[in-house]
Amino acid sequence: METLQRIVSTLVNKNDEIHNFIDMLNHTISNVQVNSSNAISELDEEFDGLYSVLHEMKGSMANTIQQEEARKIQALQDQLSQCSHALESSEELLELAVQSLDIKNPVELLEAARQIKDSVTVASAFRLSLKPKVSDSMTHMMVDFALEKRMLQAVKFLPVPKAPEIDVAACLVADNCITISWRMPEEDSRIDHFVLEYRKTNFDGLPRLKGEQHWELVDYIKATQYTLSGLKFDTKYMNLRVQACNKAVAGEYSDPVTLETKAFVFSLDSSSSHLNLKVEDSYVEWDPTGGKGQEKIKGKENKNSNAASPKRSTNSPRASARGGRDRFAGESYTVLGDTAVESGQHYWEVRAQKDCKSYSVGVTYRNPGKFDQLGKTNSSWCIHINNWLQTTFSAKHNNKAKTLDIPVPDRIGVYCDFDGGQLSFYNASSKALLHTFRTKFTQPLLPGFMIWCGGLTVSTGLQVPSAVKTLQKSENGLGGSTSSLNNVA
Repeated sequence: METLQRIVSTLVNKNDEIHNFIDMLNHTISNVQVNSSNAISELDEEFDGLYSVLHEMKGSMANTIQQEEARKIQALQDQLSQCSHALESSEELLELAVQSLDIKNPVELLEAARQIKDSVTVASAFRLSLKPKVSDSMTHMMVDFALEKRMLQAVKFLPVPKAPEIDVAACLVADNCITISWRMPEEDSRIDHFVLEYRKTNFDGLPRLKGEQHWELVDYIKATQYTLSGLKFDTKYMNLRVQACNKAVAGEYSDPVTLETKAFVFSLDSSSSHLNLKVEDSYVEWDPTGGKGQEKIKGKENKNSNAASPKRSTNSPRASARGGRDRFAGESYTVLGDTAVESGQHYWEVRAQKDCKSYSVGVTYRNPGKFDQLGKTNSSWCIHINNWLQTTFSAKHNNKAKTLDIPVPDRIGVYCDFDGGQLSFYNASSKALLHTFRTKFTQPLLPGFMIWCGGLTVSTGLQVPSAVKTLQKSENGLGGSTSSLNNVA
């Protein structure tokens, strides 16, 4: 029976993979058609641009020839005008000289000859160059496009960059960052930049087309390595792929890789939180007006009816963590996470508003009483900050408190090693250790928060920071110190 079930499961998975591959093939066919049409359109644009450039060049060069023609004609016309004026003057002198030959008086003839000589000396005809200032040649305006023609005839499609190869062994997932490395299959000096695409997924196989998030894009990467930082790991995996681009065209994407990005993710459970707390997905705020006029009615509902709160969803996958709890009441201004820690090592962070008067951060077993406060029972552990009148900072468990003589950080990191029986609190910025509880956890744990006069923001989907891992190794190696508040629960 088990063998048959395994066969059925294998066939279902294989069919799912084939369906996914068919979807991918159909999507690829559609993309080929669209991309071919786009390529033809771009080709038309390139040739139209080339025609436009050639037409513009032809007009510009024809205009230059016309300007040269006008310049030469003007120069020749100016010279022609000068020659006509000199010829007219020369003809007048010639006529005067001929007339002077008829003078009989020697004295008058001598005077006339002198005057004619002086006129000839200054006559423009004798200063005029009888060589054209410009030639009639226009050969300097000729062009030869033989080389350009050969270049155009040699034009081919641009070489498409080959797909990069992602080096999975060199990729690193740590501290909610992903460093991805890749290389080109062969040297290509024409590569201008790379494009990295990534998306979150809960499937560890080939990237799917249906029911997945859109690809996020990082463009103009010059190196062959890139680090995605500040990520929230709220899915199990991350798909990544890279493509190379030259100045004009992008190559094929690399084969996608899938990297594991598991982290502890939870939301605040508004269905069981105190009525004086205003709860959102990852934010809780004290609301002194919350639930007024409803507490009495709510109390009657709790006593007289076993019906679940309308805000609860018993169909939710996280409903088991809630366990159908009543709302916290009295002075237990508490809200819990909706997902339980049952094994492994997990980490989350909390930031309090600057004007927050009092708050606690910790964990509790799954079903605390509705009047229970964090740290005041043997099934809850927390650190407590009180800013009322003066600041006090303490670690609490089983109604015992240990004063922490250290500054209160802006952000608190919570590290829970369920299997190792350890709950540690850190300065989330410096990763300095604030306090550690050591015990043996016998039931699933829920993140817990108490707040009075202020607000808390919870950050989940975080990996255990490398600095915390290092500190844990060092502390465990030295045996660590055991708090007097610790016990075997």
